[in-house]
Amino acid sequence: MTVLILDNPEMLARAAVEAGLMMSAATESSPRKPHRMRFHYGFNKHTLDNQDVEILRQHAAYLRQQPGVRIHIHGHADNFGAEDYNCFLSRLRATAVARQLVQEGVRESQIVVSGWGSTRPLARPEDRAANRRLELEYLTQEMARAL
Repeated sequence: MTVLILDNPEMLARAAVEAGLMMSAATESSPRKPHRMRFHYGFNKHTLDNQDVEILRQHAAYLRQQPGVRIHIHGHADNFGAEDYNCFLSRLRATAVARQLVQEGVRESQIVVSGWGSTRPLARPEDRAANRRLELEYLTQEMARAL
């Protein structure tokens, strides 16, 4: 058995399209899905900084070109304070990003929003800065229907 290892993502994508493993290939002029899927927040904040907003605009451009793709926005908070407030804050973070995507032309039907409070820490609960975050998860059409 021969195994070919490729470290060129574009070459891998082209091979997958040719093999019928992918539905469609992105053309050179169409936007690509940004690699950055996680954004962090300051204490008790729910707005993104300018650099994060620019990356979010790249996600919006990709989603506008891919109307069959849905995105799940997961808001998170650290464990400081009451859990009711942390749930509220995480939901506020997620809805603020959803609102920004809609303002950039993404259809509301492409967006799913969840606020998890501090129930799903990324790091140790004591590492509060790492846990104050928002994560984007792209869903295929099959996964989106299952929600």
